[in-house]
Amino acid sequence: MDFQVVVLAGGNSKSLTPLVSKDVPKPLLPVANHPVLYYVLHQLEESNLKDLIVVVEGEDAGLLVGAWISGTFVDRLHVEIAAVPEDIGTAGALRAISHYLTAKDILVVSGDLVSDVSPGAVAATHRRHDAVVTATLCCVPISGSSESGSSGGKDKTKKPGRYNIIGLDPRKQFLLHIATGAEIEKDTRLQKHLLHAVGQMEIRSDLMDAHMYAFKRSVLQEVLDRKDTFQSLKQDVVPYLVRSQLKSEAVLSGIRQAEEDGNEKVSFPNNQVMVSQILANASTPSFHELYSMDADGSAQTRKTHKCCAYIASSSSYCVRLNSIQAFMDINRDVTGEADHLLSDNVIGPSPKLGTKTTVGPHCMLGEGSEMGDKCQVKRSVIGRHCRIGSHVKVVNSVVMNHVTIGDCCIIQGSVICSNVQLLERVVLKDCQVGAGFVVTAGSEYKGESLARKEK
Repeated sequence: MDFQVVVLAGGNSKSLTPLVSKDVPKPLLPVANHPVLYYVLHQLEESNLKDLIVVVEGEDAGLLVGAWISGTFVDRLHVEIAAVPEDIGTAGALRAISHYLTAKDILVVSGDLVSDVSPGAVAATHRRHDAVVTATLCCVPISGSSESGSSGGKDKTKKPGRYNIIGLDPRKQFLLHIATGAEIEKDTRLQKHLLHAVGQMEIRSDLMDAHMYAFKRSVLQEVLDRKDTFQSLKQDVVPYLVRSQLKSEAVLSGIRQAEEDGNEKVSFPNNQVMVSQILANASTPSFHELYSMDADGSAQTRKTHKCCAYIASSSSYCVRLNSIQAFMDINRDVTGEADHLLSDNVIGPSPKLGTKTTVGPHCMLGEGSEMGDKCQVKRSVIGRHCRIGSHVKVVNSVVMNHVTIGDCCIIQGSVICSNVQLLERVVLKDCQVGAGFVVTAGSEYKGESLARKEK
């Protein structure tokens, strides 16, 4: 298909502290005992998109991620790891690796996306419409958009997510308007010539930007070069392309007419007809071309381009791991309603369970873990090689690898990172415990973040 795939995997995300660490960067955070990056790579492999550049923030994180990919996807994917500086944004990351991009079209996917939306279907839609950009849009989860970045709290309805305002043509193929982030706090302005041209524009606030985009490489590189202040694909690059897709040809058509008439002012008496014709011709192969030479080769005339949308079905699962709450939600979902994303067993090999210990539905117990007598596990994920004492209760929680939990502990709505020790009778509710932390016997915490100080 002549597509290159760029996976923006990230690095050490501040919104995920203390879950991330030097030893466990964001791409390796476990979702149902697989690194979150596994889910994107697996979907790409299923779509036969195997030529990948995985962009990681930081040299050390790049080495860790590269080692994991080599061991997991050996002989299955062709992956090049590109380490970039931290905090340069998604557009900055692509700008930093632009010399690697050589294919006609580029598929850019966020490495924290857990989804069953087919990247191959997005790529095929992009190629079919011959678009400059195709943005993947998914229905906002019932619990609210994960783009809000909230880090915790049981009642997610109290903090509304930051939604997108999307404008689509009547056939739901062309992306005509997009407002994201802080823009939504303001009055939304729509371009008159678009409204006149399409007659109807469907405005949607129930769609979430999935951070999976297909770009025409030449256009993407031109925008990144010319707009060197652009840092975000979602906030800067995509809205810029959407805003300019029809304006450029309409304006230049007016200018040419004005020049022929000897007038300095630009007027558009037939603007409605002209833009309608542009949309009607959107399926022609040359529609996306940004520039063409005049007949004598002396000047460049700017042409219009088109932006398209791939709208996933309402039954699709599509969530980004960009907050602690999202981390909890995804782990719960992948062992529950979205368990079709798992390719292995929920209960790992050789677990040892004590007498009268129960592991309820929508749970996962990792390889080599042991539990004592009369324990209860409900709607939780237990990692590999954990040692859990007797009379322990784990509910709505994620326990990572090599964790030791003493007798009579109660863990509810919490994340326990790798190599943590909870001594006996510890009670945790809505807490996050960073890697290697030791919680003393009899301690009780609610809504706390416990972590060792970085040296």
